[in-house]
Amino acid sequence: MTDIDKATRTELEAAAFRRLLQHLDENKDVQNIDLMILADFCRNCLSKWLSAAASEQNVELDYEQAREWVYGMPYSEWKDKFQPPATPEQMAAFEAKQKAKS
Repeated sequence: MTDIDKATRTELEAAAFRRLLQHLDENKDVQNIDLMILADFCRNCLSKWLSAAASEQNVELDYEQAREWVYGMPYSEWKDKFQPPATPEQMAAFEAKQKAKS
């Protein structure tokens, strides 16, 4: 990696994270279950990582607050508007992925 100072690196990583959140927001049809199957992470994972990072910096940001940050609205509202129940095929693919990991 090129010689990038820590502050610039942090700014670049933050910009990439903001772009990822924007991309996910623009593609609400991409379901969390599909992300979990394909990439082994989802919006909820990002929320957990954000909350953990805040905790490491002694910043109060609980999981629900982090989810609202990631989803752009309360999770319950996002779920009602954009998240249909997982199909049997999605659940089977998810379970197969989990089994393959263990």
